[in-house]
Amino acid sequence: MLSTDSIGLSLGIDFGTTNSSIAVARGNGAVELASFPTAKGVTESFRSVLYLEQQKHAGRTQIKSFTGPSGIEHYLQAEHKGRLIQSLKSYLTSRTLTGTEVFGRRYTIEDLISRILTDLRLAAERQFGQPVRHATVGRPVRFVGADNVEDDEFAVKRLKQAFVHSGFESVTFEMEPIAAAYAYEETLDHDELILIGDFGGGTSDFSLLHVGPGVRGRGRTAKDLLGNSGLGLAGDSFDARIVRKLVSPALGSESFERSYAQAPDRPASIIPAVPAWIYANLERWHYLSFLKTRNVAEILKSARARAQEPEKIEALINLVEEDLGYQLHQAVQRVKMDLSHNESAEFRFRDGSMDIVTTVTRENFEGWIADDLRSIEQCVDALLTKSGVDARAVDRVFLTGGTSFVPAVRRIFETRFTASRVRTGNEFTSVARGLALRSLEIAGS
Repeated sequence: MLSTDSIGLSLGIDFGTTNSSIAVARGNGAVELASFPTAKGVTESFRSVLYLEQQKHAGRTQIKSFTGPSGIEHYLQAEHKGRLIQSLKSYLTSRTLTGTEVFGRRYTIEDLISRILTDLRLAAERQFGQPVRHATVGRPVRFVGADNVEDDEFAVKRLKQAFVHSGFESVTFEMEPIAAAYAYEETLDHDELILIGDFGGGTSDFSLLHVGPGVRGRGRTAKDLLGNSGLGLAGDSFDARIVRKLVSPALGSESFERSYAQAPDRPASIIPAVPAWIYANLERWHYLSFLKTRNVAEILKSARARAQEPEKIEALINLVEEDLGYQLHQAVQRVKMDLSHNESAEFRFRDGSMDIVTTVTRENFEGWIADDLRSIEQCVDALLTKSGVDARAVDRVFLTGGTSFVPAVRRIFETRFTASRVRTGNEFTSVARGLALRSLEIAGS
């Protein structure tokens, strides 16, 4: 049996679509989370963002990169905005979008992700005082955009390459909901059959398994895991509905070209001023920053000249040119959180060219995400059916991730399992904690 000293830290890394976190498990089972400095203090949740900007030094122009809280702070302070890239994990299944050009330099998706992972690794080394070369890393049951097992395997391969590029010598992958189960298990003094629901920014994953001190004591077996299921939608999909309903119309999504017809009996133009694909990309955080290209700029300027409502297209141009995806994301997150606690909330998004202030009801929001909710329901029901488990036999449901706060999501589980059996805890760090414990278990096996 190897000791943790001989193999290094028992480290768990949850590289998330929206947030990332790191934890280390000590030999006595105690778990410590890495913390990251911000302008307002420290945080255990590291935003999975990358900011690239040009800086002049000694007469030469260099491209500098910043990640997490530092990336956001540099972006907000910059007079001339660089490129703030969000939700990179959502690209991993794409065989067509392999990279992007920033300031004339080509970067692969793996390159961009590795910059975030490098800073996470260095932060862990500073805090824990040891080199970090090995980690147990979370992965969703189903990646965003995956249609089959081959797509998921392709995404895992790319993610592993990004870890290697960032200085890791070996990576062990574990399903994120199973990692969350390890974290929940630490709270138990008896065995349970549990359903884990892990809601990330881009994926919703579920696992049904036996956990508890008795399971640990006798040693886990493959039979303890009764089944996994997942789908490539979660918080980002809910965000997209808000953008579509509240933001895109103010940016011209329902605007048309001007009619140049002279005859009074000829119909007015019904040609959209802006191609629909631009608004589709606006709804997805991982695509929004890639709208800042010369091609899109030319399309939008031409659309502004032909539009019935040029001021709306001008607002869209400003949002893209100023790379205001982060501000838009924050506005969407605020209203979504407010609606988790109140029956109505005010959505506000303001910049130099637009001022959107409107009241949204929880009923409105739940209507917008109704299809997504049905997909989650079907995924959970399919897991129970495939595993041959009656909902009444499940002792506890443990939900983790930011989307688990949404009342309509909680109702899915409370309806099937009763409210008394549904629990949440450490919504943004449970997976990292569990991954560290899993790493410790691997070291001791």
